Amino acid sequence: MGALAGAALDAGGEVAGVMPRSLVEKEIAHTGLSELHVTGSMHERKAMMEELSDAFILLPGGFGSWDEFCEILTWAQLGIHSKPCGVLNVAGYYDSFFAQMDHAVAEGFVRPSHQRMIVVEQDVELLLARLESAPPVVETKWGKA
Repeated sequence: MGALAGAALDAGGEVAGVMPRSLVEKEIAHTGLSELHVTGSMHERKAMMEELSDAFILLPGGFGSWDEFCEILTWAQLGIHSKPCGVLNVAGYYDSFFAQMDHAVAEGFVRPSHQRMIVVEQDVELLLARLESAPPVVETKWGKA
């Protein structure tokens, strides 16, 4: 996240960060952000990120990235938000994630329509364009919202 924030700032962009106080106190926060929102917990952080965001993109990462993206997908499934969700599948990094998702659909644990809520691309420009034109997510876990 820090490298992405730095690149965006170097290119003249603005970057808002959202971090729990415990991580800010450990001096993990990026010091050059346009704005930094400090929350009391990781749960508050996720809620604030959802509130501030127009869309969500999963980049190659680990447990924290997966957790946040899966939670935001669940919120879309439950009708808590209707914002587009995308995955930048750099060099096939998430191919096994999508294979597991295909398996969950085949076994009846995930609806095909929920799987289709995710916009997947390997090219960042194409992903951004598709997210910008993506229709709002309107299906919930129990049917149409």
